Amino acid sequence: MSPLQRYLQACQQKGLQADAVQQQAVVRLDDLYQRLLTPHKPSRLQRLFGQQPAPVIGIYLWGGVGRGKTFVTDLFYECLPFPEKRRVHFHRFMQQVHAELQVLPKTPDPLKIVAQHLSKQFRLLVLDEFHVSDIADAMLLAGLLQALFENGVTLVTTSNIPIPMLYKNGLQRERFLPAIALLQQHAEMVEMNGKSDYRLNLLEHNGTYHCPIEEGTEALLEQQFNALISETAEQRPLQINGREIITHQVAGDVVWFRFPQICQTPRSANDYLEIARCFHTVIISDIPRIHVENDGVTKRFIDLIDALYDHNVKLVVSADQEPEALYLGERLAFPFKRTVSRLHEMRSQRYLAEPHSAG
Repeated sequence: MSPLQRYLQACQQKGLQADAVQQQAVVRLDDLYQRLLTPHKPSRLQRLFGQQPAPVIGIYLWGGVGRGKTFVTDLFYECLPFPEKRRVHFHRFMQQVHAELQVLPKTPDPLKIVAQHLSKQFRLLVLDEFHVSDIADAMLLAGLLQALFENGVTLVTTSNIPIPMLYKNGLQRERFLPAIALLQQHAEMVEMNGKSDYRLNLLEHNGTYHCPIEEGTEALLEQQFNALISETAEQRPLQINGREIITHQVAGDVVWFRFPQICQTPRSANDYLEIARCFHTVIISDIPRIHVENDGVTKRFIDLIDALYDHNVKLVVSADQEPEALYLGERLAFPFKRTVSRLHEMRSQRYLAEPHSAG
């Protein structure tokens, strides 16, 4: 079944009318799907010089939050029958590139080695939330993209901003401009901007702070989680900074933790920052009142909320009390006031409408 067929089937099964903007994007992804399945043989000259065939032109899918970019990309990715594909968050992908560069022996062009390694495993890379804010990433991207395309890799990305606006006002942006040119050459830019913000509508309709915890609260969180995701949920640990973090459920860029999993085990602020970069929505269930003897737990909760807030992560929680009544101690009362303020702001329409910041 093709992406377009899957999309129309999904709309029919859910009793929804197809969204015109989404359907237009799916049509472009469906076309790419067909081209990826068409045998693509190297030319005689390419065979003579041992070159890879030119990659299939990919897609740069961009638009505001809640427009369905992840949903349609999921359909496209799941329809592809070949195994030489990989989907990963852009920030995580660049972390892995930096790590691989560090262990490579000194060579004139290590990016080519990284690209060759990737191209031997994958002919399609799907990068979620393509957003460049780090100068180290910006300085690498032109060389990395050039090497990937030379090795026949096709690129599909999702982003909140168009290609020409990437790394706007960034340090040494002139050195990033070749990366922009490469993206424009090797990816069709498809805009997804409509009137409907499905994620915002869902979160506003059902609420994001469920208090007190009642018999039906867990079912409501389950309903919200399932409505936010577009791929199969898993109960698996996350690999964050070389350590495992247990999750209740995870699917794509939505993750659900129970409070003990995320705040009552040893965690660092860097762990929370990594989670905030990689997930646009976090659900935390069963937040209790925190007593004075648990100031370590309180400090981790403060760090977690700070990280999520700073990256505009959408937060859905179930809690025993309203934010003001969660902390019963005194030593951390002052910093917890900031947490209380942020928990309230994260429920506001203004905050919910802000795009996730992965940088």
